[in-house]
Amino acid sequence: MTVHDVRLENVTKQFAEVTAVDDMSLDVESGKFYAFLGPSGCGKTTTLRMIGGFEEPTEGTIYLGDRTVTGLPPYKRDVNTVFQSYALFPHLTVFENVAFGLRRRGVKKQLLRGQVDEMLRIVGLEGYGGRRPKQLSGGQQQRVALARALVNRPRVLLLDEPLGALDLKLRKEMQLELKRIQHEMGFTFIHVTHDQEEAMTMADRIVVMNRGRIEQLGDPAELYERPRTAFVASFLGVSNLLPGVVAGPELVRLESGQELRVAAGVLNGHTGAVSVGIRPEKVRIGGDGANRLAGQIVERAYVGVSTQYVVKTDVGQVSVYVQGAGAHVPGEQLQLSFDPESAFVVSRSEEDRP
Repeated sequence: MTVHDVRLENVTKQFAEVTAVDDMSLDVESGKFYAFLGPSGCGKTTTLRMIGGFEEPTEGTIYLGDRTVTGLPPYKRDVNTVFQSYALFPHLTVFENVAFGLRRRGVKKQLLRGQVDEMLRIVGLEGYGGRRPKQLSGGQQQRVALARALVNRPRVLLLDEPLGALDLKLRKEMQLELKRIQHEMGFTFIHVTHDQEEAMTMADRIVVMNRGRIEQLGDPAELYERPRTAFVASFLGVSNLLPGVVAGPELVRLESGQELRVAAGVLNGHTGAVSVGIRPEKVRIGGDGANRLAGQIVERAYVGVSTQYVVKTDVGQVSVYVQGAGAHVPGEQLQLSFDPESAFVVSRSEEDRP
């Protein structure tokens, strides 16, 4: 039986005339790493703040386990939150920052020391207990904030874009560290981010949000390989969307008149105006894929691990990624191909949504 640590039932949050979260229902499975992903203003941070008790829903109910927490302040909810700003006490040592919540709960001294030392070990700061926050790097301060939140063993840890202040290299290191810590401790993590790569790297389940609603929920591979809407396809990585109409059970006729084949079940009830989606790395230059497009290279960019081409075709520009330093140049005419199994389909009406 699946245990859910957080449940939202028909939750709406309005600020004056603005609906930040719109009738949202969600079950967060215990022990999993969830990411709320979406552009600015999509409602992801507001949703996190409602779970944490920093905002109250206008309508709907929030549960932690089987307990209704709607209306309860943050300190009466079994959650802790880590913010981008760290919010460490500058006058306290690392040890005392981490111990702060335990002391407030009246944990005995001998037990307290063992718990703090163990938490510092888990976050990779063993031996740093005597230092003050100003003596630490940004990444180390972030680890202290994590340790302080986790030492109280909350049911759920909420992470409000905690890596946003770090440089790129450190951010990537901390993504893997957060994932390791979550696996080691087995707590439920809910992480807010607008960074698609960050969500893909860290999360077991991604909640893609748009205009206050859940656009799609799934594991990273599912969302990337089989996005249900054009918004998800475009927000989670780069997608080529080729407009056409459904012409058969596994067939889409493009605006140029050319027909593309898709795998069985991919149309999934779609009729009328659709777009065939194909990721750039799944398009081959030449090759023997069942679907073929002729075009001319208009742009080329070498980015180390791959070469990225933009190819002008009869149905619009198509992005193509090839591994390594590609040999083709702008102006060159070539044939592209891809397999039916690599394509997905979204409704054109969904594609046109703002």
